[in-house]
Amino acid sequence: MELDILIMAGVAVFVLYRLYLVLGTKTGHERPPERLPDNKERKPSMPAGLGQAPVGGSDNVIPMPRQARAGSGAKVADAAHDGVVAITRVDPTFDPAKFIEGAKMAHEMIVDAFAAGDRQALRPLLADDVYQSFEGAIQAREAAGHRAEVTVVGAKPSEIVDAQMRQRIAEVTVKFVSEMVSVTRDAAGAIVDGAAGVVREVTDIWTFARDTRSHDPNWKLVATATE
Repeated sequence: MELDILIMAGVAVFVLYRLYLVLGTKTGHERPPERLPDNKERKPSMPAGLGQAPVGGSDNVIPMPRQARAGSGAKVADAAHDGVVAITRVDPTFDPAKFIEGAKMAHEMIVDAFAAGDRQALRPLLADDVYQSFEGAIQAREAAGHRAEVTVVGAKPSEIVDAQMRQRIAEVTVKFVSEMVSVTRDAAGAIVDGAAGVVREVTDIWTFARDTRSHDPNWKLVATATE
């Protein structure tokens, strides 16, 4: 029993460490029955093209999108190519494949934390306006006496669909497509939203941002949208 506990603890530490290296700090899992609150202040799928550099750069920086698709497993849309180049020129440590890996972990952990109403886990991972939106949705759910249940069945490969530099701020938008079973139950356990055992496909478009001049390696979720 003690050995099992040590092994599980070791796995948990390793996962959190990998997430810290890529996106920085902890996060949450798939979307709950009611939709995650969209941040309608921004449109992450079509941001202004500020600070994008022309295609090019040396081969020793990072794999570019076409190379990434063939080799590293990173999936980067052609429209995000220039933005990825611009970010890597400012921050040569940025790697699309590693970023996607960390973004998937962050997506899962944030959605799990939202479904559980875990404000402490959410707060350091979200920009202020996004956190306020999530907090409002959690409060509404709690006031109604509802609870969320989410079971992730599978997920398609995530993709960087946009990337750019906004002066000193790097922004990367990722598309997540997941298959899940989700329901919302009332205090008595009756289903008030969703359907038990029914798998549905959910597409999230999330934008993460980081100040490239900061010593803080953490990326925060700054915008959400759905398709």
